[in-house]
This record gives sequence, C-alpha cells and structure tokens, in this order.
Amino acid sequence: MGYGKRIDTLCSLLVKAQSFADVGCDHGYCSEYMLKNGLCDEVIFSDVSKGSLQKAQTLLQAYVKDGKATAVLGDGFYGVPKDTEEVLIAGMGGSEIVSILSHEKYGFMPTRFVFQPMHDAEKLRRYVLEHGGYIERDFTFQDGKFYDVVCGGKADGTHQTSAYSDAEYEFGRENLQRMPKAFVERTKKQLKNAIGYLAFPDLQDESRAELEKRKKKLEGVLNGAIT
Repeated sequence: MGYGKRIDTLCSLLVKAQSFADVGCDHGYCSEYMLKNGLCDEVIFSDVSKGSLQKAQTLLQAYVKDGKATAVLGDGFYGVPKDTEEVLIAGMGGSEIVSILSHEKYGFMPTRFVFQPMHDAEKLRRYVLEHGGYIERDFTFQDGKFYDVVCGGKADGTHQTSAYSDAEYEFGRENLQRMPKAFVERTKKQLKNAIGYLAFPDLQDESRAELEKRKKKLEGVLNGAIT
C-alpha cells in the first residue's frame, strides 16, 4: 500500500462497505485507500483540525468533485450518519473514542469498526463489549512506537464475543493467545521499566507494592501463566 507501516496496517483491516467514515482523518490516506481500491461507494472524512481536514481535501479532491467523498469539519461523529457501515478512528486516546461512541446526540456503535487507541485500550475494550459491540481482532503492532488496534462491530446473531477476562481487557485477547512479537517486546519493556522503578531506594511502600504487583503480572504474561 505504501503509506507506511502504521497506515498500511490499518488499511489492511478495512473491509468492503457501502459507506465509510474516517474520523480524525488527518491526511486522509485511509479514505484514499478505500476509494482507490473500490472498497466503498461513499466516504465521509472528518477532523476537528481545519489544517488536517484541508490536507485530506487536497488529497481527495478528485473524489470530492465526483461526489464520492464529503469533508466534515467537526468533533467526533458530528456529521457522520448513524447508518454509516464502517468507521475508522485512529490516533486518539481510548477514552476519547469512548466519548465519541457514547455521545448523547451523535454517538452510535458502528456495524463495523477499526479503532486504533493511543492509550486506554482497556477502557475501550470494556466499553465496546459492554455496549452492544463485538471484537474480532485485538492486537499490538509496532511502527517506531507500539500501537494497539481493536476491530469489530455491532454484535448480532452472527457476530458476538464471549466474555473477556480481566487480563484480556487489560492486554487484549489476541495478544495473550498469539503473543505477537510487538506485544512481547512492549511487555518486556514495561517489565524492565517496573524493575527499574523498584530499584529506587526512597520509593514509598504503597508505590512499591503496586510496582511489585505490576511486575508479577507482566512476568505472568511473558511466561504464559496469565492467559
């Protein structure tokens, strides 16, 4: 695809849909991918930043002219119809994505989604599964930084997810089951950091206890005791 590993990974998870929304579109590369490859009939690309939206408009100007793409300057699902079939939200915090999904006026659970939270992935997983969604992919990948991605959609008779354990909410079911390289490397880094903090001689007892607990949990993930 040639957009760079992070964007290419996100694009590889997108499926054919009648309508597609790229929320927080930035440059608009994922929208271009969907249109260029005939994977959707119409695209809404939105961003709260006027500058980012302008970059996407420039990239997608031919599709905008043909009526296949519509630019929306706004926050969250503002301007995104609730019957939009597939939604991408990438590069925001998990808490911010939850706020978009749960917005009292504009929020909804998409039929199909690809979410790439920058942090608070656990909160996002819990929201999705507790508010009528399902998860089919949930893993960590690396492109300089480590990224989580959560794919799924609105639960129905065909698509449902069995209950997650607390560990699966925290680390991701697919990560624990398949132990992808990026997840292992991130967990090792987190463990190293915890051990480093524990070496501080003036650490308060409460903080030390929490770090010891965290260290034990990360070790359990790496040695397969936590699944």
